[in-house]
Amino acid sequence: MKPETQTAKALDTLAINTIRLLAADAVQRADSGHPGMPMGAAPMAYVLWTRRLRHNPDHPGWPERDRFVLSAGHASMLLYALLHLSGYDLPLEELRRFRQWGSRTPGHPEHGLTPGVETTTGPLGQGFGNAVGMAIAEAHLAALFNRPEFEVVDHRTWVLASDGDLMEGVQAEAASLAGHLRLGKLNVLYDDNRVTIDGPTELAFSEDVGGRYRAYGWHTERVEDGNDIEAIDAALARAESRLDRPSLIIVRTRIGFGSPNKEGTASAHGEPLGQEELARTKERLGWPPERFFHVPEEVRERFGRVREAGRRRERAWRELFDRYRARHPELAAELERRWAGELPADWDAELPRFATQEGPIATRAASGRTLNAIARRVPELLGGSADLSPSNKTLIEDSTDFAPVDRTGRNLRFGVREHAMGAIANGLALHGGVRPYVGTFLIFSDYMRPAVRLAALMRQRVVYVYTHDSIALGEDGPTHQPVEQLASLRAIPGLTVVRPGDANETVGAWRVALVHDGPVALALTRQKIPVLAGTSAEGVARGAYVFAEGGAGSERLDLLLLASGSELHLALAARELLEQAGVFTRVVSFPSWELFDRQEREYRERVLPRRVRARLAVEAGATQGWCRWVGDGGAVVGIERFGASAPAAVNLEKFGFTVENVVRRAKALL
Repeated sequence: MKPETQTAKALDTLAINTIRLLAADAVQRADSGHPGMPMGAAPMAYVLWTRRLRHNPDHPGWPERDRFVLSAGHASMLLYALLHLSGYDLPLEELRRFRQWGSRTPGHPEHGLTPGVETTTGPLGQGFGNAVGMAIAEAHLAALFNRPEFEVVDHRTWVLASDGDLMEGVQAEAASLAGHLRLGKLNVLYDDNRVTIDGPTELAFSEDVGGRYRAYGWHTERVEDGNDIEAIDAALARAESRLDRPSLIIVRTRIGFGSPNKEGTASAHGEPLGQEELARTKERLGWPPERFFHVPEEVRERFGRVREAGRRRERAWRELFDRYRARHPELAAELERRWAGELPADWDAELPRFATQEGPIATRAASGRTLNAIARRVPELLGGSADLSPSNKTLIEDSTDFAPVDRTGRNLRFGVREHAMGAIANGLALHGGVRPYVGTFLIFSDYMRPAVRLAALMRQRVVYVYTHDSIALGEDGPTHQPVEQLASLRAIPGLTVVRPGDANETVGAWRVALVHDGPVALALTRQKIPVLAGTSAEGVARGAYVFAEGGAGSERLDLLLLASGSELHLALAARELLEQAGVFTRVVSFPSWELFDRQEREYRERVLPRRVRARLAVEAGATQGWCRWVGDGGAVVGIERFGASAPAAVNLEKFGFTVENVVRRAKALL
């Protein structure tokens, strides 16, 4: 071996050990965390970040960067060490504050908090699904905007996944779809350390992972020694060359590598090494035992070259984009608008307005018409449903399907994969340049709840089209009739739920979904309901508004009827009878608790005044949470049991969603 080769190899080893021990030191100081995977996976991560990954630490948001997803979010210190060493705005002091209040190094990576973190991970498998969405977005934008000699969109998505990731169902769904779509710029490194919290993976996981992925349509590689960085690099190079399919690189590692007593054991997974074991580990790796958070100057210089390479790559790309702009100014302007997340100036010019005589119409059908009106003006809108496009009305009529032979298509066929669909939608939104929507029945929002929660945590613009929103689904019965789902979704901080009361409120709901800074869930009817005169898009944007007022101008107000969705017309009919009986009644359309809660106090009190004898809410779902709006003396016409298999009209009658029952309950309150 030549001296320069020996020197380079020694520097690689020094840099890898720096990553390992930064992770071990941080976990030890926090007295909490996961040192094992960072110590075992450090070589493959080092090779990727220094030889393959295209990124610029000076500009984490560079659109043409490669995306790196640490799906195994518990190995967060591996990512933080790489970010710090590469020159991202993550000083060493933040590594010392690992897992502490107010630090930028939380226990699991959080998008928007730490520079360079592409997505929030921790729930295993979710990052994998996000990466599939990112790869779809890259392929779609490349097909739309690249021109001969101007490949302005040409980057990869890299994933580091664990044994746990590859056990999760969401990963299986996402990997199956990625193979079907032949996403050749998606590359996954699998840290095959064969250890979980319970012990060896063979306790519950003995499948042929490579065989499974080949059956999915993936290219697979295997590296038997996780410390052989040249073998890892060669495997990555072969994966990069396979543009016809995604790649899985299986790398056999030793969890907690370097620890004399914990290497290869379950105890290395999720607990600090301990002071004595940490000292022994440092001694074994040739490290000064008394030094903590030590970064040798040679290692800083090595990563400094990575930073400079990133600067050069971005400069070269920007020069290319300047020439692209000169040759294709309209395309360049459109792509920059999309990257900025700005809607076209006239995006809402074709929004429909429904006349009362067009009713009755299901809000799912009104949603479909609205979606297509928006899609004609917002070309970055793309999405689909989990094999329910005809039912959810989520097909963009003027577009083709996104497929291996047509990357320009805006209709995404997710198949029966709700869990992956949610995670993929997050990846699409995180990538940028596209605006995703996804659809399924409201009952199956449960299947994708982890992804919805993460979308809310990350404030990503994802639209969820949830149809068949109540017992009025009918004959399919209680397995398909949502009861607790509205309350469950409303419990997620940062998620805005909108249940429109007619076709025009549905248009207003979509308007909210397009401009809102965060995820929005639309709850829509299967059954046809009247188109009401006087519904207000502005009222929908405010969450609740006075829809009908009784008393012929009198200041007297006896009853507030609060209703959402398909129960709005029911409340209006009940009001007419109550008014005839001398009960001065106000009907409040209440499509969104979250939007109403954001309004100024004066508006909220004007809509829901205190000077009222009683409040009654009407909604075909669980009553949980309505107490906030009806108060201690109020009541709710809702559902506290599962539904039944019967025609919709029968269900509504049997469960008390009739004018007569609403009037009876109102009079009982008074």
